[in-house]
Amino acid sequence: MSKGLIWATAEEIAKNRPLVLSLYRQILRCLNSPDLPLTHAARLAKKAEVRTIFLFGSEERSVHNIADLIDAAKHSLSILKQGRLP
Repeated sequence: MSKGLIWATAEEIAKNRPLVLSLYRQILRCLNSPDLPLTHAARLAKKAEVRTIFLFGSEERSVHNIADLIDAAKHSLSILKQGRLP
């Protein structure tokens, strides 16, 4: 028996959209914190990295992968709020 992915319905994707956008915006805001030991170029590189992760995540249709993206974003946000880099 093979293991398959459980695909998200349009309703599930629509339900998660506000949360994912909120996490994305919060992470970008936290990257602007003066508490982080980053140069301007490093800040821009980190923001580009976040954009790329969320861009590929926005195309995801697996329920489990969407949940993993949300969990990883919440974890990264908590670390950023402590003034550390994830």
